[in-house]
Amino acid sequence: MPPGGPRPPADAFVWMGLHEPTEEEFAHVREEFGLHPLAVEDALKAHQRPKLEVYDDSLFVVLKPVVYEPEGDTVSSGEVMVFLGDSFLVTVRHGEGAPLGEVRRRLETEPALLRKGPTAVLYAIADAVVDHYLEVATELQTDLEELEAEVFSPEGGRSRHTAMRIYTFKRQILEFRRATVPLSVPLGRLAGTGPFAVAVPFVKESAQPFFRDVNDHLLRVNESVEGLDRLVSDILSAHLAQMSVRQNDDMRKISAWAAMAAVPTMIAGIYGMNFDHMPELHWVWSYPAVIGLMVALEVALYRTFKRRGWL
Repeated sequence: MPPGGPRPPADAFVWMGLHEPTEEEFAHVREEFGLHPLAVEDALKAHQRPKLEVYDDSLFVVLKPVVYEPEGDTVSSGEVMVFLGDSFLVTVRHGEGAPLGEVRRRLETEPALLRKGPTAVLYAIADAVVDHYLEVATELQTDLEELEAEVFSPEGGRSRHTAMRIYTFKRQILEFRRATVPLSVPLGRLAGTGPFAVAVPFVKESAQPFFRDVNDHLLRVNESVEGLDRLVSDILSAHLAQMSVRQNDDMRKISAWAAMAAVPTMIAGIYGMNFDHMPELHWVWSYPAVIGLMVALEVALYRTFKRRGWL
């Protein structure tokens, strides 16, 4: 119950939404609903991990909605802070991607759910955020398959930008994990499961099955994220191995051509020495014989290297 404001009817509650408020703008809200100063500080500064904190008069929940941008194949995250009390709910939004408009439209079409009070709004927000995680995970899986096809194509893996693309994709996975993995503990507490299965104030026991459903979806997301992270690491290792093999092939080719160039250079060097007494120096057929020997040795070396796959 807001300490300084009028008491809503027994079957009603107040839902106030703010977008990146300043300290001055939020001061009246803090006083009206008796919000804890530490939670208010977190809500104003943002850059928080998903978490659940219990205070005397309210709960403070942090969620990180994720946005996938198909134009740049990038993942970015925002933040939604939720203050939950007996008869009020205050949401503070930072960044983009918060599904609050979608949640409001959903609740307006489900009055039975809305009658369950502020807890129903918290459930609907968490459900919308996690459902969007599933969509983002699907998009990332598609991008990963395209990247995998590029790496293992005959020519795609030769691009010097491939390693950069793989590393950039891994950073997107990391950004996604920062939003999804820490959320497991808060949802587990709200659902009454796991090692932190302690009753949470302001959350009715009848609401716990709904949060368990959201938590199950989150587990699927986290499993998908872990799989994506392992696959992209494997693809990076495979790409580096491919580059190493190609470098070895290039070195073998360079060595083969160097060996072929060394043979005529050696023969020419020997017969280029200025000594008076050298075998076959004044023989009429010396020049064509030496040239023929060079050609024969070059052909023999070329066939040998070709047969061994060095050329």
